[in-house]
Amino acid sequence: MEVPNSALGRQNLGLWARTLEDVGGKWVQADRGARPLQAVFLTGAENAAYLGGEPADDARFVAVFAHSLQHAGGYTPQEATRVAGTLLPDILSYDPKRPASFPNNGRTLTDDAVDVFLPILTNGKVTGDKVGPHCDLLGEFPYLGPPHRADS
Repeated sequence: MEVPNSALGRQNLGLWARTLEDVGGKWVQADRGARPLQAVFLTGAENAAYLGGEPADDARFVAVFAHSLQHAGGYTPQEATRVAGTLLPDILSYDPKRPASFPNNGRTLTDDAVDVFLPILTNGKVTGDKVGPHCDLLGEFPYLGPPHRADS
C-alpha cells in the first residue's frame, strides 16, 4: 500500500532502519543504517558496536571515521574530522514537501548511492563505480531488477 507524503506531516524527518535477528528466542539488533556504506569505516568490535547501536550514540565513532578518511582519502586530520561529523549521526534526512533525491532529501530506488559515497571516502579521487543506478524497477517487491554489471 502506498502512503502519500501528506500522511507524514509537514516537518522534516530523520530516518534510519535496523535489522533484528532471533538469537536464542531474543530479538537482537544485527544491523542498522540510513546512509549506505557507512560501516566500511569500522572493523572488529567497533563495527559490531556501530551495527548494534543507535544514531543517538554515533558521536563516539567520529574519530574512527576521521581516521579512515585520512587514510582512504588523504584528508588532513581537521578536514577528516569535519567530514566525519557530516556523516554522523547516521540518519537520512527527508522533507516530505520536497522530491526525494539522495543525498540531500531521502533516497529513491534509482539514486546511485555508491557514486555519492565514493568521492567522500576518497576525497574526490574516485568519483564513481561505473555501474550506475537501477533503472529496471519491478512493479512489486523487491522492486529492483536483477544485479547488473559495470559498463564496459
